[in-house]
Amino acid sequence: MKIIHFFLQIAVLTAFYGAGVLLQTLSKAPIPGSIFGLVLLFLALKLRIVPAGWLEHGATFMQKYIPLFLVPATVGVMDYFHVFTRGGQWLIAIVVLSTLLTMILAGAVAQMAGRLTAKNKEAASCAKSFSKQA
Repeated sequence: MKIIHFFLQIAVLTAFYGAGVLLQTLSKAPIPGSIFGLVLLFLALKLRIVPAGWLEHGATFMQKYIPLFLVPATVGVMDYFHVFTRGGQWLIAIVVLSTLLTMILAGAVAQMAGRLTAKNKEAASCAKSFSKQA
């Protein structure tokens, strides 16, 4: 029975992707259909149309094996080897700098989120202890 649930979860995730592609095709927007699908999935989860528990195992599986999904894109870069031979040093510099910037920003956002969470927990515990005293 678990295997059926697993495949249903993957099917639901794929359906959101398909809906996003369809929406992109109909709207002719310059945004990829996969992004539309992610936004639709986000809205469905946020509005509790689809409970997160319904998709948890399928999403975890897909997240675990995402590097395998990215291999074709990485191998496809070899088709553009001539681009790297002409201006490769600039491309490498841009990739390194953008990676560093992404890491720095992700770390800063994670630290801010951690501080916010700690503040919220502290405020909740203060309110709880205050209400017990009253």
